[in-house]
Amino acid sequence: MLDSLLNAFSGIRFGWRDALDIFVVAFIAYEFLKLIRHTRAVQIGIGAGLVIAMYYLSEVAMLRTVNWFVGNLLSYVVFAAIVLFQADLRRVLSRLGRASLFRHFTRRGTTDEMVEEVVTAAGMLAERRVGALIAIERDIGLRTYVDSGIYLDARVTYDLLVSVFQPESPLHDGAVVIQENRVAAASCFLPLTVNAQSTHFGTRHRAAIGLTEESDAVALIVSEETGAVSLVLDGEIESGLDSKLLTNRLDSAMHTRRSRRRNSAQKAV
Repeated sequence: MLDSLLNAFSGIRFGWRDALDIFVVAFIAYEFLKLIRHTRAVQIGIGAGLVIAMYYLSEVAMLRTVNWFVGNLLSYVVFAAIVLFQADLRRVLSRLGRASLFRHFTRRGTTDEMVEEVVTAAGMLAERRVGALIAIERDIGLRTYVDSGIYLDARVTYDLLVSVFQPESPLHDGAVVIQENRVAAASCFLPLTVNAQSTHFGTRHRAAIGLTEESDAVALIVSEETGAVSLVLDGEIESGLDSKLLTNRLDSAMHTRRSRRRNSAQKAV
């Protein structure tokens, strides 16, 4: 029997295309399983697997009635799953679109949405005179400061930002850090500047200046006393920004980041 198996596989040639083929299929299967993890789609997969297994077992056992019934049932299972689990499928496809493979094509639109949400939140907080500090990562990572806060990994929305900085919120004391157009963490501790000229500023402003002195991040502050909105870049603070001017400044800062990354990639090639 062993000789027959060896003879059966002796004529099979395994080349680099076969290895690539197996790798691509395995990668797709792995990413799909990651996408449906912790969703009701897992139950769909298990149920579909049982139905398919029953179909082939009925063929082997020659259970014609069962085979006919399951074969007809399979043609409706896909449509029933789409109707019953459309919300889960939308979430899965949305997560797929945010995967690293496609971020290069969606980064610009996502960045514009992030800027719009941040500006809207800043306007609402300024109107209510609620203090806020938002740090936006550019090229230099802010992982150290993310680890000092409460990890969120949430989509940037003005509702979330406004809620975080409400005085009754347990996360309001500290900074929100945005990484890759997502709210990475809240209640983060940032380094205070040691510049003697900044001593007349409050703690939020000094933390924003200190962060931008140590990194290329952009920091946005809403003053609790005056409701003024300020933007800090490279240790320089610009105060009294309205929504239009703030949008232009953030767009310019994020555009500069994208240009630097594109130029670095071209030099590497």
